[in-house]
Amino acid sequence: MPHSYRIYQVDAFTRTRFSGNPAGVVPDAAGLDEAQMQAIARELNNSETAFILPPRGPDHDVHVRFFTPTIEVPVCGHATIASHYVRAIEGTAVSGRVRQLTGAGVLAIDVEPAGPGDFRIWMHQREPSFGAVLADGQRRALLAALHLDDGDLGPGPVQIVSTGHSKVMVPLCDRARLDSLAPDLAALAALSRTIGCNGYHAFTLADPAPDTLAHARMFAPAIGIAEDPATGNANGPLGAYLVQHRLVPRALLQPGLSGWIQQGEAMGRPGRVRVEVAVDPTRLAPTAVRIGGDAVIAFRGEIPW
Repeated sequence: MPHSYRIYQVDAFTRTRFSGNPAGVVPDAAGLDEAQMQAIARELNNSETAFILPPRGPDHDVHVRFFTPTIEVPVCGHATIASHYVRAIEGTAVSGRVRQLTGAGVLAIDVEPAGPGDFRIWMHQREPSFGAVLADGQRRALLAALHLDDGDLGPGPVQIVSTGHSKVMVPLCDRARLDSLAPDLAALAALSRTIGCNGYHAFTLADPAPDTLAHARMFAPAIGIAEDPATGNANGPLGAYLVQHRLVPRALLQPGLSGWIQQGEAMGRPGRVRVEVAVDPTRLAPTAVRIGGDAVIAFRGEIPW
């Protein structure tokens, strides 16, 4: 028999509709196969669409799969925020801890009331891991694709960092360089095949604002995302990177780093990601990361299948 699936468009990392990062959410996706999920994600054409499924075992409460318009990805920050915001709005999980199975393993989600009928969602990410600093040739290829030179770089290495889904951290010297980026997307996609990392997270520590750690932009054309407005899976690693390389004042590292990262301004979709990094007090090294954010429903509907 035909079945209709509820579907939401949720703007994550914002409380203002039509800003932040839009994600599709199908809150009861049981019965959809992989090809159908991919077709829905392609039709919605968000950077990611989340499909909420029943648990597959006793070690988690819910299973969520994430699809870009072209491929399934292991985990997605803003679509996780959107998914659990929808579950909270629908009354499935209105507060407390939820264990979410993803392609990156089981992750803890905290649902926090944020006023009458509203919620803030927190996502605990994987332990930070620091990959390769890009070799000279790779760095030159990246700068060429971004139409930059070495003088445009800020403090810190150009390095692959992951808290579940790796990104290349690209420090820039000022907001003007960041806001004017118009990358060669084909060249970035080709470089991804060489370095084994699909996302490039350009950021600057310049132009600080109260409680703001950085401004950022993220490009991932190799997986069908020209630019992402607000990215949990990039800003979590960025928080760990800032700690690892002592790029914030020492006073901010004790007892741990906490602040907002602003993204999406150059796209006209401003959003902000709250990043919290637990810090080993002896080594001043990052040990755990969680990212949080607000959300708002843009629209909802049904898809018959």
